[in-house]
Amino acid sequence: MSGGAPVVGIVLVSHSAGVAESVAELARGIAAGGAVAPVSPAGGTPDGGLGTSAELITAAAAAVDRGAGVALLVDLGSSVLTVKALLEDGELPPGSRLVDAPFLEGAVAAVVAASAGAPLEGVVAAAEEAYGYRKG
Repeated sequence: MSGGAPVVGIVLVSHSAGVAESVAELARGIAAGGAVAPVSPAGGTPDGGLGTSAELITAAAAAVDRGAGVALLVDLGSSVLTVKALLEDGELPPGSRLVDAPFLEGAVAAVVAASAGAPLEGVVAAAEEAYGYRKG
């Protein structure tokens, strides 16, 4: 990533604030070696409970928007529905995409790709390829 160049931002939407924050920390740590793309967790509800929050998701997306798009990775059912509703209502930055990828592996792949300067389509493809990771 060069200074000032548009970069894809990543939002990690989980039903748990702790899970979203931990996955963001892991992804940032693995991508570290140079500049790391902006990553924001959007987990749980504003009062600290389990669930999803449109307010937290929109704030996280605005925080990571650097003009090259925002990739949103989600964990479970209602997080998918919440992000889809926000996209349909135009409440997320232009170029925002819901990514169909495994949450942890996809997040790591997305952050690494974005940190390397990949465009939104490249970040999405990297995250989606995580479905093919074999562990045995």
